[in-house]
Amino acid sequence: MKYDDASWHYDGDFPADLAPECGATHIGMFLGWVIMRGHVGALHIEDDDSAADVRKVQAREMSPRAFLIQWCDEKLTDEDLTDEANAFATEYYEKQYFQDYALAFPESDEIYRVEDSWTNFELIAAVLDERFRSWRQSRPA
Repeated sequence: MKYDDASWHYDGDFPADLAPECGATHIGMFLGWVIMRGHVGALHIEDDDSAADVRKVQAREMSPRAFLIQWCDEKLTDEDLTDEANAFATEYYEKQYFQDYALAFPESDEIYRVEDSWTNFELIAAVLDERFRSWRQSRPA
């Protein structure tokens, strides 16, 4: 299952003054949260080269957007996530993530203008942590 694809954004109604990779920032932030919280799929752990870059993201030596572009062909799919993260993404990503992302960055007039930075990652990661915590609590035991 494909949750998102940067080309859906930069091939659409995308600001002409931005580089195409700006259409991947919001996807990379979600994937970065997945990586930083230990929910990255086996696909990226079992491949030595990909696993090395997972560690670079965890060490903040590589941006999540760069990882998404390098290892995920600009797409967020079910293969990138653990089973639990997939269950969460299925219920949350399309229904609420974009709204939460926009609210986390109210100074940006478009989601594509949010800078790919660790400071911004921390802002959206805090939101994702809370959403994930609430989602876990709402699940049947």
